[in-house]
Amino acid sequence: MSANEPTRAYDAVIVGGGHNGLVAAAYLARAGRSVLVLERLDHTGGAAVSTRPFTGVDARLSRYSYLVSLLPQKIVRDLGLDFRVRPRTISSYTPAERAGRPTGLLVGGDERRTREAFARLTGGDREYTAWRRFYGMTAHVARRVFPTLTEPLPTRDDLRRRVDDEAAWRALFEEPIGVAIEEAFADDLVRGIVLTDALIGTFADAHDPTLVQNRCFLYHVIGGGTGAWDVPVGGMGALTDALAAAARSAGARIATGHEAVRVETDGHTAEVTYRTADGVGTAAARHVLVGASPHELAALTGGPAPEPAEGAQLKVNMLLTRLPRLRDPGTDPREAFAGTFHIAEGYRQLATAHAEAAAGRLPATPPAEIYCHSLTDPTILGPGLAERGHHTLTLFGLHAPARLFDRDNDAAREELLTATLAQLDAHLAEPLADCLATDADGRPCIEAKTPLDLERDLRLPGGHIFHRALSWPYAEQEEGRWGVETRHRNVLLCGAGAVRGGGVSGVPGHNAAMAVLEADPSPRRGPVSRPTPPSPPP
Repeated sequence: MSANEPTRAYDAVIVGGGHNGLVAAAYLARAGRSVLVLERLDHTGGAAVSTRPFTGVDARLSRYSYLVSLLPQKIVRDLGLDFRVRPRTISSYTPAERAGRPTGLLVGGDERRTREAFARLTGGDREYTAWRRFYGMTAHVARRVFPTLTEPLPTRDDLRRRVDDEAAWRALFEEPIGVAIEEAFADDLVRGIVLTDALIGTFADAHDPTLVQNRCFLYHVIGGGTGAWDVPVGGMGALTDALAAAARSAGARIATGHEAVRVETDGHTAEVTYRTADGVGTAAARHVLVGASPHELAALTGGPAPEPAEGAQLKVNMLLTRLPRLRDPGTDPREAFAGTFHIAEGYRQLATAHAEAAAGRLPATPPAEIYCHSLTDPTILGPGLAERGHHTLTLFGLHAPARLFDRDNDAAREELLTATLAQLDAHLAEPLADCLATDADGRPCIEAKTPLDLERDLRLPGGHIFHRALSWPYAEQEEGRWGVETRHRNVLLCGAGAVRGGGVSGVPGHNAAMAVLEADPSPRRGPVSRPTPPSPPP
């Protein structure tokens, strides 16, 4: 599509070819609508991509987002996606030292093994019983809440009635999650493992009165109605490739290298101006769906800017020649790294790291978690790598707010990476550096991304992986029927910053498409006129 083409008219123009924009495009095109997707980069996928980050190495890593939980099977079925996930055999492993000896807590495998692991670590059955009770409560909430994500937005009272458990509602929706964790568990390490789900990409304390940590926790335990986190077969790019194929096969037009720079609308028709390497062009539309952030939406439409967003994570991708041995002699690394490997994530450690970062210092003992994609899905490795025993490692560091990198991003990145890997090395029987593969130029296969890197690469505001703080999955004010509406009736927000957005879910894309189809139930093939300029203020 050339910028020099005359203005074309579409039923819907979608700004951004990330997974949510592609979901919306596929739904609308399958419903007979003419659809144009404008993507700034030279490829679709946004943060949900698979890439070969290491020169000359045949390993396709999920470079940014990496696990799947919130994607409803309804979307996969509706769109006929050729996409699969595999469950992880192990939920998590957390190394520890007790009575001067290296040990750890392995959760998963089967109930007997998990119970015995809790008993070895804590000296009895109390914590395991509490674990079963606590996650029985979250599973109940997941079964009740997850199906509502692809329905019209419920009110708070509607969702409360649907949950139908006042103790669970109070624990997850009304009181800081730290209260429920401290009431349920006594062991500091167990408390920390539970709390981590409230801190992924979210800079908060367990007792933050805004409950931003509760919202993060909720989205991490309701996925699929079970809370399970699965591995995308072929890497995360397999999902967005399948979505792009579904959209194109239904008739949607996807234009990469096309950056939307302005949206003008009178509420009935709209015109999107875009920029390419060849110049500037326009596309007229009945509806505009913005898969970018709320900050980008405001810039495109000239609306008021939302509150600043701030990401708070360190993302590290690695390729190893072998999995490192553990100091804990009772745990096989192939099990420990198959689930979520927690590092420095005890309850008190998490609180200390948050306090240090809030005071403007990189945490001295940075918390992080790791998993090995290739243990569950070796298809991301070229045949030679898999045969030689190579494996990927993905590390996600917590409590690393963007403000800590403002002065010198490169130096702070290196300092935090070094400290984080030192925490991992403390639980290994050999240095991780000895296990790192090298690329074609002889460099170690490791890359780290700070919030500032993500803001630069993906235009995530402040490097925030959810575009802004996660919302409650119910209407709090005037969010509209689907939680995607904006102040312009024919401009919708279909990215992670929508109500019920965040994570790799496709939910905002689905809901924005449903809003369009409800507003215009039948395709209209007449011309789309240019929008009438808004009247000047009096």
